[in-house]
Amino acid sequence: MDDLLINDEGNVRVLRMNRPDKRNALNNSLTRGLVQALAQAEADEGVHCVVLTGNGAAFCAGADISEFKDLTPDQMHRVDERAELTMQLHLSFSRMTKPVIAAINGFAMGGGAGLAIACDMALAARSARIGYPEVKHGIVAAIVLPNLTRQIGRKAAFELVATGEAVNAERALALGMVNAVYDDDRLMEEAVALASRLAAVSRPAMATTKQVFHQVVDLPLAQGLEIGREANKRMRSFVRTER
Repeated sequence: MDDLLINDEGNVRVLRMNRPDKRNALNNSLTRGLVQALAQAEADEGVHCVVLTGNGAAFCAGADISEFKDLTPDQMHRVDERAELTMQLHLSFSRMTKPVIAAINGFAMGGGAGLAIACDMALAARSARIGYPEVKHGIVAAIVLPNLTRQIGRKAAFELVATGEAVNAERALALGMVNAVYDDDRLMEEAVALASRLAAVSRPAMATTKQVFHQVVDLPLAQGLEIGREANKRMRSFVRTER
């Protein structure tokens, strides 16, 4: 699809949102395309890691507001479908066994910011700006909140969604929203290099790492340790198989 460019660099699949004239805003077509592309990357044995980025000056401006005219109380089936589609996109990352890295090449706003931090890791260009301006427009940053609060904590998350103010790349790094910041012209090089390192890791080890991470991250310690114990036992068979 024209809205999403897909290419492989070795075992790394690069997904590039391609609506630069709309700052890569998420319309229904692009959102569905991302869900499908992530599922295809998961199913493709030749793909070991994914990089998600945007074409042009922005990573993603969030939801395409031009479609909001159809999301009205008398069109609740459209409202339900859009909300469900957005939720499924955000769930896609944690359901995958393969790591996904966001390369935030510019503005990431609202749903675009949520998309970036839903990835397993995130690298930001020095020019990047990340924010949740929904409250300024009389709406709510709702679907992004579960990931945001889990990753940067309650006080910082509330500040971002309540003020609607964007943060620069360095503040995003300090808050834990991104893993590293690079000069703009180095961002994709660094993202693909990191993805290549992750792609070289044992596939069973990486898959189990993601599975256990998402299982234990919000559990009480004892319950999390039980899951870790079972994964530890399973890993013994992986080691023997790969030798």
